[in-house]
Amino acid sequence: MNNPESLLKTMNYRVNSASRAPAVLRLYAALIIIACCLGITLPASGQKLDIEKEKIIRSGRADGRHVSTRGFLQHLLRTSKPKLAFNPEFTSEEFEEWQLEVRAKMFELMNFPEPTPQPAPRKLWAKDRDGYVLEKWELYPEPGSVVPFLLLVPNGATTDKPAPAVMCFSGSSGTKENLAGEPPLHPSFKRDGGTDDGYTHSERNRQALQFVKAGLVAVAVDHPGNGELSDLAKYRRTTMDDRNTLARYLIDFGRDYISLSVFQKRKILAWLRKRPYVDADRVAISGHSLGTEPLLVMAVLDPNIQAIVWNDFLCPNIERTKVSTKPSASGIRPRANWLGHCVPGMWKWFDYPDLVAAFAPRPLILTEGGPEHSLDLVRKAYATAGAPNKVSVHHYPKFANPNARLDGKPIPEGLGNEGWYQYANVDVPKHYFKGYLAVPWLAEQFKLPAPKQIYPPAPPEARKTNTVR
Repeated sequence: MNNPESLLKTMNYRVNSASRAPAVLRLYAALIIIACCLGITLPASGQKLDIEKEKIIRSGRADGRHVSTRGFLQHLLRTSKPKLAFNPEFTSEEFEEWQLEVRAKMFELMNFPEPTPQPAPRKLWAKDRDGYVLEKWELYPEPGSVVPFLLLVPNGATTDKPAPAVMCFSGSSGTKENLAGEPPLHPSFKRDGGTDDGYTHSERNRQALQFVKAGLVAVAVDHPGNGELSDLAKYRRTTMDDRNTLARYLIDFGRDYISLSVFQKRKILAWLRKRPYVDADRVAISGHSLGTEPLLVMAVLDPNIQAIVWNDFLCPNIERTKVSTKPSASGIRPRANWLGHCVPGMWKWFDYPDLVAAFAPRPLILTEGGPEHSLDLVRKAYATAGAPNKVSVHHYPKFANPNARLDGKPIPEGLGNEGWYQYANVDVPKHYFKGYLAVPWLAEQFKLPAPKQIYPPAPPEARKTNTVR
């Protein structure tokens, strides 16, 4: 019931009716009202859910068809295969042709707006920092839009000696200020001990600061609806808008959250390559968590991106959806991610491991592992491209030992969220930017001197398990 007045009338009626009933019935009515207000789903009276029986979605019909719509979707997940999935049997020539097809289809799915002349980016200010200069710029990607970003330029980067560069994309709750190690723009954005990855690991997630200290020009930019690009988030003590609503409206316009994010970041990347102190032949992109999604699309669309830092586990989304079917006690199966993760039509053509395979033969580091068969797909693509040593795979310290990893082929259906993370070899509390892996790796790819110190250093569990290499 969406109308507040109607809901209030209904609640008043129930309360008045309950006031004439015995105390036990009044208490029961009150609990129902509270549950409705809080959105709690209660099993119907007299029904009992057998979770183990229902965790795998079965037809129950002789013809194998499903009455429930969720069952029909499960049928699609079980029987459909993306049309442009990577084929491990590709020859090197077929692999190159496939890459071109993937790039063309991804560009089509992005449905970018038609380019229109816009003002050039404008520098707002510059400040000296220890070993680098911090600048704030504004980009005007399309009519009605302003996207501020931060630029960190090491003191050694000059027109005579241009430096390599890296664009840095944060996790879901991160901001460009945190990427750059700068104070938050608003007191409510301050890291105050919250529980999400951006708050818990804010120091480790300062990608841009870590990279500029290693001698790279670094760019820090917000995701749509985050930080300075948010609307009323600061009044709710969060860095994020209701991005589900933003994503829904974008889809109604024939666009989507990821394509908007990519459109803005590609404009900044094009500008970055033209800076006289940037070596346009040594430009990388680095993403943590949510930041791997615009990174994924940008790396597929732009073969001139020379190196990719993927700081998340490699998730086969179609398989994850297929196996995540275990219901809660109230009969709710694992929910889909918020709409900002949706590119309409993507699953018809490819999944994330296919797209990461399309990066080959460019240097790639994956710092948080994933299901081993997904990683093997990427390894095979790099071998097909004649560059098996160009992909560097690391696991969470908890799963550094192969004997600690699960890799059912295929992963069994009937999992809840925790079961999925176990099979995907994911250590959720340790999900943060692995600078101790990524920074020296990228410095090596771009032939920079090995960093004397990476701060924060590798945590004890990483050193103990020999994850650092």
